[in-house]
Amino acid sequence: MRLFNFHHLLLSVIAILLLLLLPSAAPDIASDRAALLALRSAVGGRVLLWNLSSPTPCSWPGVTCSPHNSAVVELRLPGMGVSGQLPPNTVSNLTNLQTLSLRYNALTGPLPPDLFSSLTSLRNLYLQHNSFDGEIPDSLFSLTSLLQVNLASNNFSGSISPSFNNLTRLSTLYLNDNDFSGPIPDLNLPSLIQFNVSNNNLTGEIPKGLSGKPKSSFAGNSLCGDPLNTCGNEKRRKKLSGGAIAGIIIGSVVGFLMIVLLLFCLCKILPRKGVIRSKEKEFENPTVEIHREKDGKSGNFTAAIGGAQDREKGEKKGLIFFGNTGWNFDLEVLLRASAEVLGKGTFGTAYKAVLEAGLALAVKRVRDVNMGEKEFRDKMEEIGRMNHENLVPLRAYYYNKDEKLLVYDYLPMGSLSALLHGNKGAGRTALNWETRTAIALGAAKAVSYLHSQGSTVSHGNIKSSNILLTKSYQPRVSDFCLAHLMGPTAPPNRVVGYRAPEVTDTHRVSQKADVYSFGVLLLELVTGKAPSHGLMNEEGFDLRIWVQSVGHEEWKAEAFDLELLRYQNVDLEEDMIRFLQLAVDCTAEYPDNRPSMAEVVDKIVELCRSIPQSPSDDIVNIMDS
Repeated sequence: MRLFNFHHLLLSVIAILLLLLLPSAAPDIASDRAALLALRSAVGGRVLLWNLSSPTPCSWPGVTCSPHNSAVVELRLPGMGVSGQLPPNTVSNLTNLQTLSLRYNALTGPLPPDLFSSLTSLRNLYLQHNSFDGEIPDSLFSLTSLLQVNLASNNFSGSISPSFNNLTRLSTLYLNDNDFSGPIPDLNLPSLIQFNVSNNNLTGEIPKGLSGKPKSSFAGNSLCGDPLNTCGNEKRRKKLSGGAIAGIIIGSVVGFLMIVLLLFCLCKILPRKGVIRSKEKEFENPTVEIHREKDGKSGNFTAAIGGAQDREKGEKKGLIFFGNTGWNFDLEVLLRASAEVLGKGTFGTAYKAVLEAGLALAVKRVRDVNMGEKEFRDKMEEIGRMNHENLVPLRAYYYNKDEKLLVYDYLPMGSLSALLHGNKGAGRTALNWETRTAIALGAAKAVSYLHSQGSTVSHGNIKSSNILLTKSYQPRVSDFCLAHLMGPTAPPNRVVGYRAPEVTDTHRVSQKADVYSFGVLLLELVTGKAPSHGLMNEEGFDLRIWVQSVGHEEWKAEAFDLELLRYQNVDLEEDMIRFLQLAVDCTAEYPDNRPSMAEVVDKIVELCRSIPQSPSDDIVNIMDS
């Protein structure tokens, strides 16, 4: 009998142990499903289109489960039009959640106190661009696995808690555009890369541990200390003695009187010298200028440069044309054309010139040229021979020692930069994925062609504003091979976000540096962010570093352009990830680790062939060229 009881007890213990060891998938996923349904019924706005007949939520849009569908690990509802307040006992019940993204919605009110109490596995929190208010719940600071926290563009208030120091793995912290007040705590977060507290009500001195962050990270507050103005300046002003103040006043009065006297003398002298100067100016070195008409319309190139005589050789010079363009006009006709400024770039100012016959041209007035006439003309002959359908061909040029003009086709659609980053209003037409890949492929083919012309030939200034588009959105790469014209005193490329880390002389750019710049361009196409004015318009923002900080596993939800997420076919997400990986490969830190442009072309072609399209699509035309 005792033996029977012993065996019975042993079997009971084994059964209990087996129950404990068996996976509890059904209860966990059922609990998560109930939490999601409670959230769906509590919030307003656009209805979350979830198939309620499904026994698990793992197939619902925005919901990602663990490999065995045992629990919900990601909830991503960006830009879904969700409104109202987050109720308690909903999101907090998703105890295995690793990523929570509710950005770009219309959620309001304070965060539930229990929101983070059970989310011990949470790594990524994206709540930006809502209308949350109140203070940050203390439960957030117990989530030691957090890597990225973005609470920007809400109405959070109170002080910034020093308990952020508990989040030792944090790499991104955005608290900008809220109502936080008081000082910034002394944050010691060794992994912190992206940081922004701009546009709050913060006061006091910036902690030394954050002094290396960009100025724009602290703008719109009453802060002092590096990288802003030193706090000591304000203290010294408060300690000025009465004698010092009196001295400043007296000095200011004396200085004002001297300025008045000087202006009086100039008024007597200048009227007489002005007549002489205006006569002398007729014989100065010829220049190209834009004169505005009295009626406010676009100006025209002045004829001051037309028919200019080369003083050294005494011969008349004009436009030098390339190719069989059918154009038949001289320099004086060009200078009589109406003109408007298109923009000021790295190598000079570009104008749209419309001849009297109606032909529209793009004319670039290059500056800071550091070569003689023969060398310049040889370089123009080299550029004029470049012939590829995805390049903007050089049609003609003009040279004298004071003016250098380059004449190109005028493309009325403008640049890729303008289409990606301009007109963010309601009338904006978004670039779809097919168009973006077609643009990338055509531009890659153009740069690869340049590299095939010789090992020393490079574009030298690849950026989205130099990718022009035809009316059918086919790309034309401009400003190629002009970097070698510039002298050492020329200003460096202002768009530093495209520059490879090894480039110290912006007038000598290698082909591998071109690949890096092209990789940044690809990042720009996928993320929709401009390299120099990216997330939150940060000063010193590096698009490449930002993409790496997001992490490969978060690319789909956090790195892709919102326009692509809202309107793109879900089946193309894997292609978009592969495209983004290609961009990362191109921007490898070491040049030898970057692919060649020919390899980049092959990889984009492979990606493009997986996109379904009709034979008439522009992308097919580019692929077959």
